[in-house]
Amino acid sequence: MRKIAYILFFYCLLGSVQAQQKYWVVFKDKPVENNTYELSAKNQSNRKNLKLPLAQVSDLPVHAGYIDSLQIAGVEVLCTSKWLNATSAFLDTQLLERIKQFSFIQEIIPIDRHLQISSYPSENLTPEYYSTVMGQLNASVFTEQALTGKGITIGVIDVGFYGVTDNKSLQHLLSENRIADVQDYVNPANTEPFTRLETNSDFHGTEVLQMIAGFEPTKKLQYGMATGAKFCLARTDHGTRETRQEEDNWIMAMERMDSLGIRLINTSLGYAVGFTNPKENYKPQDMDGKTSIISRATRIASEEKGMLVIVSAGNEGDDPKWRIVSTPADAEGVISVGATKAKSRDKIGYSSIGPEFLPYLKPNVACFSPSGTSFSAPVITGFAACLMQADSTLTNKQLKLLIEKSAHLYPYGNNFVGYGVPDAGKALQLLKDSTLSLNNIRVVKQKGNVFRVKAEDKSAERAVLFRKKNESFVLEQKLVGLLKGELEVKRLPQEKQTTVDLGNEVIEVIWE
Repeated sequence: MRKIAYILFFYCLLGSVQAQQKYWVVFKDKPVENNTYELSAKNQSNRKNLKLPLAQVSDLPVHAGYIDSLQIAGVEVLCTSKWLNATSAFLDTQLLERIKQFSFIQEIIPIDRHLQISSYPSENLTPEYYSTVMGQLNASVFTEQALTGKGITIGVIDVGFYGVTDNKSLQHLLSENRIADVQDYVNPANTEPFTRLETNSDFHGTEVLQMIAGFEPTKKLQYGMATGAKFCLARTDHGTRETRQEEDNWIMAMERMDSLGIRLINTSLGYAVGFTNPKENYKPQDMDGKTSIISRATRIASEEKGMLVIVSAGNEGDDPKWRIVSTPADAEGVISVGATKAKSRDKIGYSSIGPEFLPYLKPNVACFSPSGTSFSAPVITGFAACLMQADSTLTNKQLKLLIEKSAHLYPYGNNFVGYGVPDAGKALQLLKDSTLSLNNIRVVKQKGNVFRVKAEDKSAERAVLFRKKNESFVLEQKLVGLLKGELEVKRLPQEKQTTVDLGNEVIEVIWE
């Protein structure tokens, strides 16, 4: 998510809309009028392999009678979601009060939120060099094992994809016809998504795609891990002029990708603050994985459809009024990805942190990105695609756990960097034996208020300290120097545990 996308929405489309607010109208049930489940062959195959029910209520269409009743009442229906059993619409005060009386309506939710833009490779794709983040994640191991995401289709939900045809690192996707589907939900009439520039943000999706699958042959430089994957692309955000269609677009894109049988999704988008009407801003406590409508949809994708959704955590880490992840990065089933520095693997300032009130850890993992978590999430998406190629029977939950367990701090994660930076070599070892404990972690129970660190590697020159108030929540992150491999750590007043990341080893200090 880049700072350029933190902009006010243009929502005064027409004079009649100015007095209206946008809402999701959620229905109580789905009266049985038609039991037809429209599932593609690929979708059915996925569900059988993942042992998910073929017949799901969320696949049934919204009851047509409810839509008719709204339209008769004067509601102009915008988008309808079978997953959420809801429709979106602009409502003025009078219309809102009228439909509140309808017995079939469960709830009416304001949604005028502000979007923040959060096979073996062929010979010409054999890398000699890797981008910094690829080196950090030990990606060469995937290359050695001929893992490039071949056979996997990845859905990318983002802003525009302008410039794909001119991007040298994406030419293999075009020449091999591996962009299978492109949908523009912002401007459906756009037949030239790669060459027609509508906003200055339309490069964003292209850059995200590069971080998933990019390979530049002239430099033999690899940017992303899934160079062999196929892609379905969806533009759901206008970029500069927001019409508040974006949440609808995102959910429609998710439902379409599920219908195509796509199991892996990257979305570098997020919702938090910046409403046109400040009274309608999300509050930090709303980032609970269940309040926002987009997190509800993500939960359905994860729990019912078996989809693995990988989301950028957000860029609010330096904002004292927010700091925490945006939605849907708050949803439990997604992998939300933060950003670290390249070598020390501590959190980059802008990277959003996990809320203390969540009963689960966010972000889940992190990796290097100098330009926002929008570009750390797609790297992990490519990582996941390679693992899916290695074992197509893995469920989304198994994949999520595998990626977390391969990260360098596991099992001592924190709300700054999650479980840390994943490692391709460790992930493949865990794929063979999930009981392995591969991280070099020492647990020390320390009495008193001083702990003297003695690194196994006496040449170690620095360490990252995550000083925590409990198992997961960081009081202070600090990069410190060592002298001959030693360091004295003095306990802070509220400090209960301290993670000492020395690079080649991790020490977890439990203060007694």
